[in-house]
Amino acid sequence: MTNKTRPTKKQFQLLEYLQEFISEHGYSPSYREIMRGCNYTSVATVALHVNSLIARGHVVKRDKSARSLEVVGGIEKSKSAKSNHKNEIIKEIESRFKKLEKTASEEVLNEIYVLVGALKILGHQEVAVGYITRINQAR
Repeated sequence: MTNKTRPTKKQFQLLEYLQEFISEHGYSPSYREIMRGCNYTSVATVALHVNSLIARGHVVKRDKSARSLEVVGGIEKSKSAKSNHKNEIIKEIESRFKKLEKTASEEVLNEIYVLVGALKILGHQEVAVGYITRINQAR
């Protein structure tokens, strides 16, 4: 019987990485790939987090073989949390555009590009496309 408690922040990041990697490649990452992808300093740290996620019921390991991790039930993200991130990023983009209007700066423009990329990653493509159009007009 598993104890399905909420994952810690680091464990949640690992779950997100696992889910993205598996959906992109069709198989789970190796511990070394997880180490690099999550910016951990050792494979032992990966093993510690993976074992904890298994114990908590968020991940299962199939067949006791390499690349056999599976996320159980997907990651639960509330719509309000995603919306909050979207709103915060939009605020940051708008403040950067105001800065850009006062002083044309390549650095500020690069910051806007990064923030728009974050919107894309969060799945807000339509909003990102609107900002890309605005960036092109600002140039």
